[in-house]
Amino acid sequence: MSGNKFVLLHEQDNVIVCCQAAYLGEAITIANDDLTLNTDVTVGHKVACRAIQKGEQILKYGVPIGSATDDIEKGQHVHLHNMKSDYIASHTRHSVSGD
Repeated sequence: MSGNKFVLLHEQDNVIVCCQAAYLGEAITIANDDLTLNTDVTVGHKVACRAIQKGEQILKYGVPIGSATDDIEKGQHVHLHNMKSDYIASHTRHSVSGD
């Protein structure tokens, strides 16, 4: 990892997470693979660690967190402009009184 700026949370993930501000053109090595950032990235944001096709699931923590709404290049910022949540609520929360 280049200066520990990014972390791969699970070996199956197709995104890495920024732990320290990183900048356009910066070279990153993660999991023995190199990529170059095509934009500035702030802490907590995701970057594609491989090419992701439109409609493909975004994997973080080894589980899908959404789907790509556009093709995403390796090294590209992954956020609301190129992904959507696939979350479907599976339960409802009741009040303390049971209402």
